[in-house]
Amino acid sequence: MDVTKPFIISKQSVMKAYKLIKANAGAAGIDEQSITDFEEDLKNNLYKLWNRLSSGCYFPPPVKAVPIPKKSGGKRILGIPTVSDRIAQMVVKLEFEPCVEPYFHKDSYGYRPKKSALDAIGVTRERCWKYDFVLEYDIKGLFDNIDHELLMKAICKHTSNKWVILYIKRWLKVPMQLRNGELQERTKGVPQGGVISPVLSNLFLHYVFDTWMTRDYAHIPWCRYADDGLLHCKTLPQAKYMLERLKERMQKCGLEIHPEKTKIVYCKDERRNKKYSYHSFEFLGYEFQTRTAKNEKDKCLFNSFLPAVSKTAKKSMRKRIREYRLNRKTDISMKDIANYFNPILRGWIEYYGKYYHTALEPVFWYFNKRLQAWMMRKYKKLRGRTIWTRKILSKIYEQKPYLFEHWKNGMKGSFV
Repeated sequence: MDVTKPFIISKQSVMKAYKLIKANAGAAGIDEQSITDFEEDLKNNLYKLWNRLSSGCYFPPPVKAVPIPKKSGGKRILGIPTVSDRIAQMVVKLEFEPCVEPYFHKDSYGYRPKKSALDAIGVTRERCWKYDFVLEYDIKGLFDNIDHELLMKAICKHTSNKWVILYIKRWLKVPMQLRNGELQERTKGVPQGGVISPVLSNLFLHYVFDTWMTRDYAHIPWCRYADDGLLHCKTLPQAKYMLERLKERMQKCGLEIHPEKTKIVYCKDERRNKKYSYHSFEFLGYEFQTRTAKNEKDKCLFNSFLPAVSKTAKKSMRKRIREYRLNRKTDISMKDIANYFNPILRGWIEYYGKYYHTALEPVFWYFNKRLQAWMMRKYKKLRGRTIWTRKILSKIYEQKPYLFEHWKNGMKGSFV
């Protein structure tokens, strides 16, 4: 290691950061350089990056503005850094995250090691049984509205590392380059799409929300995943009171509660009490509402407030299946289809099948339907013979139940 450098940053940490960035893949930044392009001169590129970081002369380039569609409609603008900048951010994240992670609250689940969205779903499921009301809130444009001065105070509270502080300051001021080449200056917020951004937003909300709730409203259980959160209340007046306090708190810290995505939900059987406006809510791809459940002991049916894959998520999954244009790929085999879709199907089953897995059946029914349409287009003898094709597909399932992930998991969907 070159001890003449003003900052001591090991080459090993840069290599580790590169490996993590490569594993996450990701799109190219404004220089249009991909991971593959970066690897053509890997040793030299990593050395130059280490040299600039250690010398204090690393200045991040602008981030590339990339619009992506929201599930709820509209578009969200991501700021995509270059490959080398993502590696640099990962170097800083590896140094900074251990400084703040031990202080984060146990009910903060977003973008944290050893915590997942399914953990948040699980704890929310149990709390909905104990509390009658949920205050569901969403912070409007969190990543775009984080106050830099307040954020830097929080950062300096947890680290005195000069190069960590220096580079985070520089990243906060990095402009966004629009499609027409125009540079959009940044006076607040963090780029949504940056490697370091989730840690910074979590730290900001740790003081804006988590610490505030723990200090002033310790009797109110809550769960937060990035900018989406839930408060569990015993009564409607209590929920309304907390909504007003939450609005005041966010406004004081330069943030705003999204009026359309924030609501108070009644978490008991809606058939017993229909006077409340909302009886369900979506959280992390799951929809919580009253559902029929079965008692494991005596197999009796009863009603309970439970999570299951949301209508929005199912619509997104069907769209993913449809966009593959299976009916046009008559040159491939069923095994090829399985090789492509099985990782996707496995991910859906592992996440959305955790709770109330039968709600996934319509998605698998749709997949089988597309598979059936592919068979009728590929094989001339099957064209127009729906019932015959259905029987053949059912026979294939009996002979090869492990061909597709949903088949071998017992969530085969019906053969239409």
